[in-house]
Amino acid sequence: MPIRTTSLAAVTACLLLAGCSEKAAAPAPEAQAEAPKKSLARQVQFYQGQDNVQAITSATVKPVAGGGYDLEAKVTTDGGGWTKVGFLPRVYAATPPDGIYEVDVVGDKPATPGAAGPTPVDVKSGWDRYKDGRVKGVRFISKTNEVVAMVGG
Repeated sequence: MPIRTTSLAAVTACLLLAGCSEKAAAPAPEAQAEAPKKSLARQVQFYQGQDNVQAITSATVKPVAGGGYDLEAKVTTDGGGWTKVGFLPRVYAATPPDGIYEVDVVGDKPATPGAAGPTPVDVKSGWDRYKDGRVKGVRFISKTNEVVAMVGG
């Protein structure tokens, strides 16, 4: 029996040493999270009761004769009763390199909740801030998404 115990101990020791000589497994590559886009604009302060709309369905930017643009967006709010829904352009220190400016789509939330559920709203407004042709597109921003509309497209 002593030989059997010795050989069992020797086999166990060899297995343990064999396990130690293996290289540690390389860590599994982690999925690279896409870095959040850094905006070059500064958001304008909202008035009391103002908030971004829930979502943007579609948007267009059309040039106007004499300069400026007509902005249109189809949006949804999180309920009925929103008033003064419109565009609030962000402030830029310099022209964005890609020519795409950002606007928040905002409105006054109702003091008392209206009808529950998504409510569609059409928003239209003129924008004559930049008449020199530097605007290539506009990024419309809501609570849950962003939609980029190119000028004339």
